[in-house]
Amino acid sequence: MESTASSYVSSPEAARKRSPPPPQSPSSENAEKPTYIRFLVSNAAAGSVIGKGGSTITEFQSKSGARIQLSRNHEFFPGTSDRIIMVSGTIDEVLKAMELILAKLLNELIIEDDGDAEPRTKVRLIVPNSACGSIIGKGGATIKSFIEDSQAGIKISPQDDNFYGLNDRLVTLTGTLDEQMRAIDLILSKLCEDPHYSQAMHAPFSYAATYNSMSYAPNGTGGKFQNHKEDRSNSVTIGVSDGHIGLVLGRGGRNIMEISQVSGARIKISDRGDFMSGTTDRKVTITGSQRAIRQAESMIMQKVAYATERVMD
Repeated sequence: MESTASSYVSSPEAARKRSPPPPQSPSSENAEKPTYIRFLVSNAAAGSVIGKGGSTITEFQSKSGARIQLSRNHEFFPGTSDRIIMVSGTIDEVLKAMELILAKLLNELIIEDDGDAEPRTKVRLIVPNSACGSIIGKGGATIKSFIEDSQAGIKISPQDDNFYGLNDRLVTLTGTLDEQMRAIDLILSKLCEDPHYSQAMHAPFSYAATYNSMSYAPNGTGGKFQNHKEDRSNSVTIGVSDGHIGLVLGRGGRNIMEISQVSGARIKISDRGDFMSGTTDRKVTITGSQRAIRQAESMIMQKVAYATERVMD
């Protein structure tokens, strides 16, 4: 899957030339209601958002009035090597924080291009599957109008493109910062009309930790379970889509043998039809030291991410 970091490329002058997107005037009721947005950033980009000693994230929270949270280091969105940023507050606060963050990331990377045109970049939003219907609209009418109004490319990952039992989809926005911000404004205003979306804000933010961290166990079905044993031999079970299990195994079991040899972990895949509770994901049990488990899991996720990249392209 494409790294989000590669999407943020701009010249230092780009943000200064920009004008703010026109307000979409959400209903007064929705304008004051707390809401949130989640999106992906690379580990390096996350460091830029945090800043030295947390200075940048503190400044952005102060300027916008929004709360900005990040998943921990190495707690990635399943199937990617990207961390999650969650911005919460009123619509206006969230939009202001998003613009500050995206402008910061655009200015982080230096390009050797003297052209005046601001490049079109990508940002990937995380949206619950249940809320995607309202963005798509009847016969795709809503998403078409959003594309026309914002001039941004908007692409929603397929419904069956879920990993590890998650019920989220990735919405990829392609365009200049202005175009992306107009698209985010339109999408967030639409999501705010969905009461289920706002309720999801109160669910644990760190579901990334639930699924990808050695330190947490999930409070529900699916995801990753840690059996607390002595440090030398931990055991973790993750879910991998039945359709992608062949990529993990490889021809004649070649991939899984390589992952096991390189990481030093033992890997066992459940029999066909033996799924994680409540999902159609096969169980992949990884046993070994914490370091071995982390490396094996990372290699497995890379195999799965490669399949996703082909689906999304």
